[in-house]
Amino acid sequence: MRHTILSAGLAATLLATIAAPAFAFPSCVDGQRKIEEASALRYQARQEARLGNHDRVCETLDEVGDRYHDAQGAFEDCGSAVTSIDIRSELRNLRLAKRVNRCD
Repeated sequence: MRHTILSAGLAATLLATIAAPAFAFPSCVDGQRKIEEASALRYQARQEARLGNHDRVCETLDEVGDRYHDAQGAFEDCGSAVTSIDIRSELRNLRLAKRVNRCD
């Protein structure tokens, strides 16, 4: 059974979008770090899905959502609203991944 987690290209797009302002404000750096953590957790969720560990997939996807919400707040604090909007679309993809993996 194939599991859809999240689009892989968005993380690279987000990182490229925030590269310039990332050094301007500490909150932008924090937001970038949260995006990188979410990317690592998405990879972990894909691995758990391949192993068939449903409970762990759902827990990891919840952690991904937490990281995205933290990043969104950090980017709003540093004035990078465009990146914040990109994160909202990624959160929609996360909800879809949870639905596909039957997470509540």
